[in-house]
Amino acid sequence: MRLRVFQVSLFLVLLFGSISVIAQDERAQLPLALRNAYFGVSVGSINYDFGAAQFQAPAGYNFRSVTVNHAAVRLVLYGYEFNKYLSAQLTYMRPVSWVFYYYDRGLEQNVRSSVWMNVGGLTLRPQLPINKRFSLNGEFGLGIVTRHGFKALDETPIISGVNYATVLFGGGINYHINDNWRLLLSTTYSPKKTSVNQPATNFLSAGFNYKLSPVSEKKLKKAAETGYINPKQWIQIGYASNALGYGVNNALEKAVLFWGGDAEVYRGLTFTYQRNIFHSAKYFALDWGVTAATWKTKGVGAGLSNPNKENFFTLSVFPVGRFNFLHTKPLDAYFYYSVAGPTYISKVIIDGNDTGAHFTFQDNMGVGAFFGEKRNWNAEIKIGHYSNGNVYPQNAAVKVPLSLNVGYAF
Repeated sequence: MRLRVFQVSLFLVLLFGSISVIAQDERAQLPLALRNAYFGVSVGSINYDFGAAQFQAPAGYNFRSVTVNHAAVRLVLYGYEFNKYLSAQLTYMRPVSWVFYYYDRGLEQNVRSSVWMNVGGLTLRPQLPINKRFSLNGEFGLGIVTRHGFKALDETPIISGVNYATVLFGGGINYHINDNWRLLLSTTYSPKKTSVNQPATNFLSAGFNYKLSPVSEKKLKKAAETGYINPKQWIQIGYASNALGYGVNNALEKAVLFWGGDAEVYRGLTFTYQRNIFHSAKYFALDWGVTAATWKTKGVGAGLSNPNKENFFTLSVFPVGRFNFLHTKPLDAYFYYSVAGPTYISKVIIDGNDTGAHFTFQDNMGVGAFFGEKRNWNAEIKIGHYSNGNVYPQNAAVKVPLSLNVGYAF
């Protein structure tokens, strides 16, 4: 799993980018679920005492050292402010780079293996206003710790993979720039769990939260004058193929703009229904959709004349952020990004890679256009990815190459 943090942050930036909407259109106002909701990003230092105590190796393995990389990010994936005194939030926290162990393995010297770890949270966030600008907050609730370890050559766990529930608590101070933007200084803590040899985790950070507010009548009226057409719903059929290779996937992965995958799709067929739930006057739209897809993998032994290709299928529900970057008389072109769409995947082991479980997430990135006098026709080119975001200790990903999608809006 690569740096999901940047990509999710990009989706949130798109979401915050515009809040002007068109009157006499139910999609012109923010949905109820987003009014008084907030999203956030914090960066800082994560601290956990990984060391020789966690290195439970068989005979012939000798511990040398461990490197703990402290830079980390925490995302508020969704928060809801009930009033000025209480909020609830769903969060995801992980280091930018993993913990690395160095050890001798028989005659091999200074072997390196990594330990992946992230902490999810579902917490309450009580808040105490001090004055108009400053407030204090606490935090407490459920934490989910996921750790992916590594094994000896005989498959004996040296640091085992674990996934368990714990408590999560912390606090901080907030500076309210205005009704929407808040700057944060905070700390978050989860205790150690001796039974699985997991050290306590402490995260010190600075960041921001952005609160969404209902659109004013003045902005609604002004936006109504733009005359832009925003299709309400559409269906698509798509075909993915590795005929052009995985160059786009690999380039965007290298640039830390998207993810790659251990298992690679050879071809696939997708059926999608997508519906707009919010749009600005010009540039931004928020959609949701469902996709059913069937895939064939590149296969194990892909260099052979008859590689062992596998078939599997997926069923996804997903959010989409669209940025309409070009408006002309014949078409409206857009860039879109979809992250963390809950997905059922029919196979767990794909081309020998353990994806973790039948539950995973779908991510897509691409460009497209609506065209025609009433913008009834649609075409897209995109790439895709499936992984569980380290919700499970095993997280081999699936790489989906370029696909062409055509659709009709109604």
